[in-house]
Amino acid sequence: MTRVIKIEKNGGPEVLQIKNIELKQPQPDEVLIETKAIGLNYIDTYHRSGLYPLPLPSEIGVEASGVIKKIGSKVKGLSVGDSVAYGGLPVGSYADERIYPADKLVKLPDDITFEIGASIMTKGLTVFYLLYKTFPVKSNDTVLFHAAAGGVGQIFCQWAKSIGCKVIGTVGSDEKINIAKKNGCDLVINYSKENFVEKVMDFTKGKGIPVVYDGVGAKTFEDSIACLRNTGMMVSFGNASGPLKNIDVKKHIQPKSLFFTRPTGGHYFTSSALLREAAEKLFYQIKYGKVKIDIFKKYKLEDVVQAHKDLEGRKIIGPAIIVP
Repeated sequence: MTRVIKIEKNGGPEVLQIKNIELKQPQPDEVLIETKAIGLNYIDTYHRSGLYPLPLPSEIGVEASGVIKKIGSKVKGLSVGDSVAYGGLPVGSYADERIYPADKLVKLPDDITFEIGASIMTKGLTVFYLLYKTFPVKSNDTVLFHAAAGGVGQIFCQWAKSIGCKVIGTVGSDEKINIAKKNGCDLVINYSKENFVEKVMDFTKGKGIPVVYDGVGAKTFEDSIACLRNTGMMVSFGNASGPLKNIDVKKHIQPKSLFFTRPTGGHYFTSSALLREAAEKLFYQIKYGKVKIDIFKKYKLEDVVQAHKDLEGRKIIGPAIIVP
């Protein structure tokens, strides 16, 4: 028997339940993983609440690291005892053990711990495609990233700075300003108190910026559009303040010939080769200190309800994990 977290209905953190289940044997293209650490991500709250619907009842969680205990008959390139990590569907990482598709795993290098591995796959791979695929940045590009002190933001700002970008970050409170500065932001704006459009325009001498990376959603959308220069790109990749409801092409897009995109990792990592390419770049950034990861908080599996309360309550300011 193994412990897993399940949801039988959508709702608040209280719908998360610990269940004991019997795992089946891995299929030919699958492996059995003993979980060592689990990544805590905002998308988990979307799955739990129903914003991103899952067939119910469902397990939950998209990111973890661990050790392979059993291996399917057709799996190549992996062996029992390998340290591995993953970030992506199918859900089910909130568990002591689980079955997972072998082609969606990456081996962890010796210098990446399980705790770091579990905290970077979803966030770090998101940063990879935002910077290299969605809008391939160039040295000296000025970029705006909302929620710069959050889990994705901390990785993004360090990585973008290592490329040579000028990074403008927004945060929701004064206590997060120093976190964003520490991680490479050239300018930090508390958008709950300051007009970030004015600040961005002052910083760019009225030119605007080529790209906005926005994981906040409804609260920042209109002003994000206002910050963009002609032919700029609005990258909407999250809904922390609520989903975007109405995008008016004539009002939002046409006046400056803007591009709007809603990227999803599954569309970028369509093969194991593409996944490994991204993971190798991510591990390189960490190995050589270009991106530093400090685990903000650790929870036990039985404390998952509190973990989700803290996540939604903006009490987690940095990567957090669950340790079974």
